[in-house]
Amino acid sequence: MKSFYAYIRVSTQKQGQFGVSLQEQRAAIERYAHKQGFSITQWFEERETAAKRGRPIFSQMLKQVLLRKAQGIIIHKIDRSARNLRDWADLRELADNGLEVHFATENLDLHTNDRRLSADIQAVVAAAYIDNLRQEAKKGFYGRLKQGVYPLPAPVGYLDCGAGKPKEPNPATAPLVRKAFELYATREYSITSLTLQLHNIGLRNRRGAAFSRSGIATMLTNPFYVGLINIHKTGETFRGAHDPIVSLPLFQRVQDILSGKSVVGSVRHDFVFRRMLKCVACGYSLVGDRKKGHVYYRCWRADCVTTSIREEAVEAAVCQTLQKIQLLPEELAELRAAIDYIISHRQRIDDNLRRSLDLQNTNLKARMDRLIDGYMDHMIEKDAFETRKANLLKEQVQLAEKLGHFDQNPHAIAERADRYFELAKSPHLSFISGLPEEKRKLLNEITSNRVVTGKSVAITLHFPFQQIADRPKYAYGGPYRAALRTLAWKLITADHSPARVLDLR
Repeated sequence: MKSFYAYIRVSTQKQGQFGVSLQEQRAAIERYAHKQGFSITQWFEERETAAKRGRPIFSQMLKQVLLRKAQGIIIHKIDRSARNLRDWADLRELADNGLEVHFATENLDLHTNDRRLSADIQAVVAAAYIDNLRQEAKKGFYGRLKQGVYPLPAPVGYLDCGAGKPKEPNPATAPLVRKAFELYATREYSITSLTLQLHNIGLRNRRGAAFSRSGIATMLTNPFYVGLINIHKTGETFRGAHDPIVSLPLFQRVQDILSGKSVVGSVRHDFVFRRMLKCVACGYSLVGDRKKGHVYYRCWRADCVTTSIREEAVEAAVCQTLQKIQLLPEELAELRAAIDYIISHRQRIDDNLRRSLDLQNTNLKARMDRLIDGYMDHMIEKDAFETRKANLLKEQVQLAEKLGHFDQNPHAIAERADRYFELAKSPHLSFISGLPEEKRKLLNEITSNRVVTGKSVAITLHFPFQQIADRPKYAYGGPYRAALRTLAWKLITADHSPARVLDLR
């Protein structure tokens, strides 16, 4: 009795687990073998598509049968064996080497020219069917992407809402994902310590298991959380229709830290300005050190021109800057009055600003159309096209964030303004009397950059504190009241760019 191998296959693990195709294939092959008087010595079962080459079990079977461990193979039908012409050529080679290839449900013979021709035609048809199916799937995939819909499982923090629908933020995990970005942006965490912290607060991956370090790193670099869809394999970027979880500035800050522009290390001493001062020469964070009862901050590079600066000098520079942003009671009253007026006339102001933003959005779309035309006319290389396209999409996300401020209710607007007022009441005293961690938190909220040049410190303030610090420029002979009203306008709209002074009289 001749001995044969039997091969059965389905395309996915899910089909193998829940479907009945494997059982049906096995039964058909057993009936065929019994009818022909063949003995099946080994079964090879695979759960992988035949459209691509490289199936491990199929390759293993071919190697063993070429070693004459069996007289041939039995397969359910052609499309179960090969849906690409290279694997079909391997089956033809078996027949050329004197081995038998049988199909349980098809009357085909690879040893005679006329029947081999028929088998070749069916193999070509199977390969063409798969090619067409692949093209249609690709067309549908990219059609969804152009609509802003991500046609793959939702990343952690989002929910799948059905085919053709945008992902929605998961109320349970979206705040945890946002927290992950916020924690890492503080530079207080490495990837390892952040992984542990996120596990402690309950963040899990899509399988419900703990995140690995690489999983956290992948999440932190995924632009899906700011409203963009990036296809890593092709490098293409699309504008998503889903709501972002993370703001673009926060996401960019995290990318700067991950790329090495900001150094994150372990904390050994609780220095007030640890990881908060940068060397102007090399761009790295200064390292704290205690000598003879004083704390010094120095560059870690021995050949750097920045030697060291005492903590007292840094504190003096910080206090001098904080004193500039302290608002007087009458200034607070003026700002509150201006904000109340703007809120009460919100609709008229919003209409004007929305028209301005819509015009910017129209210009962005026109630039995108010109970019696509240049790419289609082969005037721009693919890499340059994808880079420019990604930058334009980021600008669209920024505009969308500004337009999102229109949806805020008056209470949220007032709360944001109150937070700014609270910080500007007495920042100098809050800093002097605060604990080291409180001082760092205050500086992170008010300042954006602290650069050391020699023995001096240059401090850049966040919005709106830089505008508050600049208000004395208009105190004598300039539009001082108008400056406060413009600041109120920016507080309400979160528009950090220069804006016209509104007539609020």
